[in-house]
Amino acid sequence: MSGTNSPEAVKKLLENMQSDLRALSLECKKKFPPVKEAAESGIIKVKTIAARNTEILAALKENSSEVVQPFLMGCGTKEPKITQLCLAAIQRLMSHEVVSETAAGNIINMLWQLMENSLEELKLLQTVLVLLTTNTVVHDEALSKAIVLCFRLHFTKDNITNNTAAATVRQVVTVVFERMVAEDERHRDVVEQPVLVQGNSNRRSVSTLKPCAKDAYMLFQDLCQLVNADAPYWLVGMTEMTRTFGLELLESVLNDFPQVFLQHQEFSFLLKERVCPLVIKLFSPNIKFRQGSSTSSSPAPVEKPYFPICMRLLRVVSVLIKQFYSLLVTECEIFLSLLVKFLDGDKPQWLRAVAVESIHRLCVQPQLLRSFCQSYDMKQHSTKVFRDIVNALGSFIQSLFLVPPTGNPATTNQAGNNNSGGPVSAPANSGMLGIGGGVTLLPAFEYRGTWIPILTVTVQGSAKATYLEMLDKVEPPTIPEGYAMSVAFHCLLDLVRGITSMIEGELGEVETECQTTTTEAVSSPAQSSEQQELQSTSDQMDKAIVSRAVWEEMVNACWCGLLAALSLLLDASTDEAATENILKAELTMAALCGRLGLVTSRDAFITAICKGSLPPHYALTVLNTTTAATLSNKSYSIQGQSVMMISPSSESHQQVVAVGQPLAVQPQGTVMLTSKNIQCMRTLLNLAHCHGAVLGTSWQLVLATLQHLVWILGLKPSSGGALKPGRAVEGPSTVLTTAVMTDLPVISNILSRLFESSQYLDDVSLHHLINALCSLSLEAMDMAYGNNKEPSLFAVAKLLETGLVNMHRIEILWRPLTGHLLEVCQHPNSRMREWGAEALTSLIKAGLTFNHDPPLSQNQRLQLLLLNPLKEMSSVNHPDIRLKQLECVLQILQSQGDSLGPGWPLVLGVMGAIRNDQGESLIRTAFQCLQLVVTDFLPTMPCTCLQIVVDVAGSFGLHNQELNISLTSIGLLWNISDYFFQRGETIEKELNNEEAAQQKQAEEKGVVLNRPFHPAPPFDCLWLCLYAKLGELCVDPRPAVRKSAGQTLFSTIGAHGTLLQPSTWHTVIWKVLFHLLDRVRESSTTADKEKIESGGGNILIHHSRDTAEKQWAETWVLTLAGVARIFNTRRYLLQPLGDFSRAWDVLLDHIQSAALSKNNEVSLAALKSFQEILQIVTPVRDSDKPETPPAVNVPVPVLLGSISGPGLNRPFVRTDSIGERLGRYSSSEPPVVTDELEDLNLWWAAWNTWYRVGSESTKPPITFDKLTFIPSQPFLTALIQIFPALYQHIKTGFNMDDLQKLGVILHSAVSVPISSDASPFILPSYTEAVLTSLQEAVLTALDVLQKAICIGPENMQIMYPAIFDQLLAFVEFSCKPPQYGQLETKHIANAKYNQAEWVALNYVPFAERSLEVVVDLYQKTACHKAVVNEKVLQNIIKTLRVPLSLKYSCPSESTWKLAVSSLLKVLSIGLPVARQHASSGKFDSMWPELANTFEDFLFTKSIPPDNLSIQEFQRNESIDVEVVQLISTEILPYANFIPKEFVGQIMTMLNKGSIHSQSSSFTEAEIDIRLREEFSKMCFETLLQFSFSNKVTTPQEGYISRMALSVLLKRSQDVLHRYIEDERLSGKCPLPRQQVTEIIFVLKAVSTLIDSLKKTQPENVDGNIWAQVIALYPTLVECITCSSSEVCSALKEALVPFKDFMQPPASKVQNGES
Repeated sequence: MSGTNSPEAVKKLLENMQSDLRALSLECKKKFPPVKEAAESGIIKVKTIAARNTEILAALKENSSEVVQPFLMGCGTKEPKITQLCLAAIQRLMSHEVVSETAAGNIINMLWQLMENSLEELKLLQTVLVLLTTNTVVHDEALSKAIVLCFRLHFTKDNITNNTAAATVRQVVTVVFERMVAEDERHRDVVEQPVLVQGNSNRRSVSTLKPCAKDAYMLFQDLCQLVNADAPYWLVGMTEMTRTFGLELLESVLNDFPQVFLQHQEFSFLLKERVCPLVIKLFSPNIKFRQGSSTSSSPAPVEKPYFPICMRLLRVVSVLIKQFYSLLVTECEIFLSLLVKFLDGDKPQWLRAVAVESIHRLCVQPQLLRSFCQSYDMKQHSTKVFRDIVNALGSFIQSLFLVPPTGNPATTNQAGNNNSGGPVSAPANSGMLGIGGGVTLLPAFEYRGTWIPILTVTVQGSAKATYLEMLDKVEPPTIPEGYAMSVAFHCLLDLVRGITSMIEGELGEVETECQTTTTEAVSSPAQSSEQQELQSTSDQMDKAIVSRAVWEEMVNACWCGLLAALSLLLDASTDEAATENILKAELTMAALCGRLGLVTSRDAFITAICKGSLPPHYALTVLNTTTAATLSNKSYSIQGQSVMMISPSSESHQQVVAVGQPLAVQPQGTVMLTSKNIQCMRTLLNLAHCHGAVLGTSWQLVLATLQHLVWILGLKPSSGGALKPGRAVEGPSTVLTTAVMTDLPVISNILSRLFESSQYLDDVSLHHLINALCSLSLEAMDMAYGNNKEPSLFAVAKLLETGLVNMHRIEILWRPLTGHLLEVCQHPNSRMREWGAEALTSLIKAGLTFNHDPPLSQNQRLQLLLLNPLKEMSSVNHPDIRLKQLECVLQILQSQGDSLGPGWPLVLGVMGAIRNDQGESLIRTAFQCLQLVVTDFLPTMPCTCLQIVVDVAGSFGLHNQELNISLTSIGLLWNISDYFFQRGETIEKELNNEEAAQQKQAEEKGVVLNRPFHPAPPFDCLWLCLYAKLGELCVDPRPAVRKSAGQTLFSTIGAHGTLLQPSTWHTVIWKVLFHLLDRVRESSTTADKEKIESGGGNILIHHSRDTAEKQWAETWVLTLAGVARIFNTRRYLLQPLGDFSRAWDVLLDHIQSAALSKNNEVSLAALKSFQEILQIVTPVRDSDKPETPPAVNVPVPVLLGSISGPGLNRPFVRTDSIGERLGRYSSSEPPVVTDELEDLNLWWAAWNTWYRVGSESTKPPITFDKLTFIPSQPFLTALIQIFPALYQHIKTGFNMDDLQKLGVILHSAVSVPISSDASPFILPSYTEAVLTSLQEAVLTALDVLQKAICIGPENMQIMYPAIFDQLLAFVEFSCKPPQYGQLETKHIANAKYNQAEWVALNYVPFAERSLEVVVDLYQKTACHKAVVNEKVLQNIIKTLRVPLSLKYSCPSESTWKLAVSSLLKVLSIGLPVARQHASSGKFDSMWPELANTFEDFLFTKSIPPDNLSIQEFQRNESIDVEVVQLISTEILPYANFIPKEFVGQIMTMLNKGSIHSQSSSFTEAEIDIRLREEFSKMCFETLLQFSFSNKVTTPQEGYISRMALSVLLKRSQDVLHRYIEDERLSGKCPLPRQQVTEIIFVLKAVSTLIDSLKKTQPENVDGNIWAQVIALYPTLVECITCSSSEVCSALKEALVPFKDFMQPPASKVQNGES
């Protein structure tokens, strides 16, 4: 306006006015003078006003009536030119607002006249418009008149005028309302007192309205009247009116000025009372009309729906609903119900189309929809309007498919495209939408043969209607096919988009508000404000609750209808974009339902997407049996409207992109996936990815579907759980088009991303996801039971992926996750469980390497939680799983070994859980882990775990799958013990601290601390556990293991035992060593004697180990030796322990039972051990050389020359620590000496053991068979060799009883025979005179004793006789080998080497050596009292008598020769003693024995062997001569001290020797040599010597001589007589050679005798003798006749001496000379 007020503008206006007036006066000058004058006066008037007033415009306005007058008059002329000029001038005035109300009234009246005269109609309209728009001076009647004028012009015949008028009317109506708005604006600040309205009066009083408002009110009221075909109240002068125009005006007012109606009750009243009833009335034809019913029947054709009105009514309704919904709740309910009805199938097509457009307008206004829901759906007893709208849309879409459109004149050109999926010809009339005809592939819906194109009707989110805008059309237009469908489709999409974005926006606000308010409330300081805050919070909470109720109701109201429609469309869609939109709608709905927690609807939408993803009719149990409302052909009854859920049609016009196997238990055919399935799948992935947090239980649906799709597409899990395309394993191969092949990596990637995004889910949602995966996996497991088809590994793989990405909060999902995977690990299907294990181990490894906060080292609980499933896997029996488990352990050790800390027991437990029956590879892997632990990780683990390591290592030793592992594990135990030794102090300290802590805990809880070997300190307990483990291995069934374990056990006790507390040794001895000995003893004694076949053909077993018994024997040997060695080397430690003597007894008992075992190897070794503990084998000092275990593996058939056999050649790994050695042997510290008495007891215990072993082992068995056990020579030798050493310790108390016991043992030991197969090794060849080592040992033992007696006290000497007895018993063996029970022994010469026969030893050398010992001993001890008293000499003689009497019959010739020489030696010493003691009678019984012995020897009954040479014979004769010499020198001279009978016997014997002395077996040729002439001569001489002894001291002696001679002479007489007889009888035959020899001998004897007699003093010769000699003469004479020259010459010699007897008869003359 400032432009019109500026001075320039005013000046211009004045000029213009003046020029206008001038022009007017000019024009009217001729025809209309009054006008001219008026014009001129007007000029003056103007000038005056301009001159007089400063406010020119105001003055002009005041005088406007006058100023305008000339122009009005000009118009009155009805001259076109003038009229135009005047109107222009008036318009100028008006535009400068210098027209007053009266002037304006005048102008309007003038215009009315012009109108009635139909002049300048366009200018009129223009003028009215200017008049009304520039200012508000025109109102009330003037205004109504102006408006009527415009209306009148609208109905002229001229089209242009009509249209201009119409536009002007519209503008004017707008101006009227704008004025009212401006007026309200001006009075806004004035508070009005509301006028009370009484009741609902019919006509609302307008008196209260302000001027502009009143005008507007009157105008609107009259418009309603007009449309209703009633007379107007205010617009007086209206002549005609059309309804369409009226409705358009009403619509524009309602649309443009809603605030007027909302702010003024008067107007609201108009709306309610006038507009709504009007609309409803006008709608009636549409409602009643049914398409297809005959029109003729309706009474008035008007009643047919009329497109223009109907369409405008719908527009009005749209505005009413949109703007005044809050005022017109009830009315809107009616309108909306009508809209819904218009969609019915029996309404005309165009009506349905416009109705859909109207509904679309509502659908883009979510807030409005929300109001509907609040006002209707949520109220009781109200129509569920919102639900109905949605359902109506659904039914509408369905009806389009089911009923071909009838109201559409153009028929669809349906190409035969049922299954071709090829190009579809567009409908013929599609051209009207600007789509070129021709064959193009249109986007379309197709369902059961009905093909409906999809048209682009509007931009997303705006309801741009086509038919609602056709205000110029009078006839109903033809609707192109697919238009209604497309709009309806957009309705649905916009509805979903609107609702979801609105609700989600509000939800977001509520959530943020709640968060902010609560945080504010908590943090605000002042009390009062706090309360305020809380108040507001609770308000907000209430508001939120209300809002949530609305949202839930909205969703509940619409989801069924939406879902039904969308599912149908999804199935029918052939266009990717459309499909995408549908899926997006379903997805957003699902997400919204999820956010609101509406499970049923959420699951229903998800199910729909899932179904779309899978091939038609795909049997997916999850979708059919889910708790969510199932969608298969279920009809949702929606308030009377039945919406059929149409299940997907089978004929799909989609391109097939993949063919694959269905995931089912029974193999079915193949199934096809179309591109639409893949699209749905992507939506599903998208849903899960973006809205995972709200899926809750529907994860199950989603994942199940994905699993099936993945299966059909042939995606297989790869490391980390990601799925990669892999070929299907069985069945017809999966066929994938290239299109889908390029998609697969993308899908696989999205799948992985989906699970990666699980890290952003909250805990609850994550649990839902895990649960869903677990139950999927359970289903897959069920399917995989009982067959080994490829299982579906989707769930397992995804569990793994989910676990991996959620490591940061692994605690919350670890238990369900691993718990399930452990179940998978136990599944019978190998592929399934393999993946279960893969997943589980990957998770554990990832968990351990993940950078947790706080780190694992500070969060032990988490670490144990992570490792626990690894331990649980041990309960699975499948070896492949255990292998995975162990590989995992190995990797954990390699990567995390240093930081396992408290996890060690679990990890070690896994290795230890491997059982024997679980196969070699498992055990091997587990063992690898253990080796790694022992080599690398002992220092890093807590010391409390060391015991577990020992247990585990021990358990591997006991595994019998693989010998090498057992042996290596024993090596590991040695390494462990080494480690303990090196790190002893640290370990001890740590264990003691731990122990103290545990003790404290235990005391607090009031329980007893329980651990093995309790009272010992913890470090010692560790050692004890190690020893106990090795001890167990020492009784393993496999010999190699036993051997190795035994060696290790004793080595480690030997090398490291010094670390133990002295008190712990007690446990070592009793609980470890003796316990082990007991078990070994038991096993050995019960071991099987069956021969073991060589193992597996490639291992040869030595014959000394080919039975279990023999193998156990080796173990027993090793164990016993080890224990004995410990007793020996550690005696200084053990003796102070208190029960050493008891331990000693137990050890001796073990040695005894081993020694008595029926096994040569064991028994021998037992004695070795015995020797060792007696310290016969002196232990070499450590400082000199490494300790070696005692010789235990000496094979039996080796001569035990030295007592300490060769060592094992395995020097021990370590000697005791240097410090300890120095301590033990340093001079400053003498070795511990225990008191003598205890020592003595120990030695006597040893003696008793020795005695029991000796007596038991050598006692002959009662019966004999092949298997009888007979102790071996080395054993016996060792046994006897022990005695001397043992004796040194016990000699002080050794008495006769003990000696007796010893004797028995020695005797029995020597008697034991040898088996023939061992004889070649032990026996010397028979001819050699060599002793066996046993025999030597026996003699040594006796020698020791004898020497001891010799230097011992007096009382010991009574033992001499016993020793003699023992030795003499051995001497007897020379002729009479000892019997061993009833065992038959063979002579060695006859034994066959390879048969199990028993060979007697050659006892001769032994007996002979014994004899030599006897002689030596006797020489020393002959005079001892005991020897004298016990008749030792007699015994010796008695013993020698045997070989002497046997002589040539002796087993060995040397025997009797030795016996003779021994006898001679003994007698030379013994006889003087005997003579000495003659008076005591102690030797009385000896003499006859001696006589008999001489007799038996000199006149033996044995015949010399034939092959005896002459020299040999002469040598033997000289021995006989020696004996006679002994008699002549040692016996006969002392005859007076000797019993008479004895001397008599000797004489008789000499006599016999001198005569009857030849052997009868000699041949005649040798007779002269063989006659033992020397011997006879010696006898004779001795006899004669003693016959005529001149030393006759006693009468007794003389008597002996006489007796001897008379015997001799008598014998000669007899021989001669017999000879003569024989000679005579034989005649010419010569006599036998021996008889001739004999006679010659006798003859010689006679001559010798006479010789001797002559030499003797006569007084010594008895006269009787002479008589006997002379008596021989006649007999000799008789022999003269003999034929033998030899005899003759002998006879001559014999006869010659008789000349001395030729003398005269006795004349008392003594012949002294001759």
